[in-house]
Amino acid sequence: MSTERPVTIVQISDLHCGSQYHIPSLATRVVDEVNELAPDALIVTGDLTDMGFRQEFQVAHRLLSRMCVENVMVLPGNHDARNVGDLHFEELFGKRSTELVFGGVRVLGLDSSEPDLDAGRIGRQRYLWIEERFADPSEFKIVALHHHLLPVPGTGRERNIVYDAGDLLRVLNSSGCDVVLCGHKHVPNVWRLEEMVIVNAGTACSHRLRGMTRASYNIIEVFPERVRVILKHPFHEPEVVADFERDLRRQCTWKPHERGECG
Repeated sequence: MSTERPVTIVQISDLHCGSQYHIPSLATRVVDEVNELAPDALIVTGDLTDMGFRQEFQVAHRLLSRMCVENVMVLPGNHDARNVGDLHFEELFGKRSTELVFGGVRVLGLDSSEPDLDAGRIGRQRYLWIEERFADPSEFKIVALHHHLLPVPGTGRERNIVYDAGDLLRVLNSSGCDVVLCGHKHVPNVWRLEEMVIVNAGTACSHRLRGMTRASYNIIEVFPERVRVILKHPFHEPEVVADFERDLRRQCTWKPHERGECG
């Protein structure tokens, strides 16, 4: 591992402000940990709220505003698209699909939500935009969205993959996308698919959990030659769950309990 300081990205997801399962003490701890880490970017992959109500968005906005990070991307999830919540989202957080560029990293944020539906979609009209924005081969390329692109173990019958996942995966792979960040089902997981690594986040501050999972968020460290994905449970030590070379992805290591495999 290089001793050079990596570009550090924190991914948090599924805050569910307003839900009976939202835990304010966990949210406060996540804020403190993120500020202590001082990452280069913060990416929030949806479900800020439980029902898409304005007061829930206001709570989420106050929470995220306490994180002192220069580059911030906030995306909506299916819960945020309920009750015309996209209007409140745009007022408080801006565009629902957006872009960040920092430290040799380009992040495209895609709104996968559909009004009042749990399922998601990207849509072919955005494929050309992805290809155009990912034209520079020297950049490390990340796509962030709320919904899953692949089924995640421990999530039951998977019906909430984005409708056009197959076409989107083709576009991402052909465009040289390195990492995809998703949320949605509150189960952290890492898959390797072709030359991409797909990273799912758990819920950062909610007790709406499956099985033995715990509240968590992800830390992605981008070194000049390697990338590490770190799982962080609030109040606990970080755990490296994936470590791979940027250009030679066939040589990577995974923690035994992760389901992704290297070919």
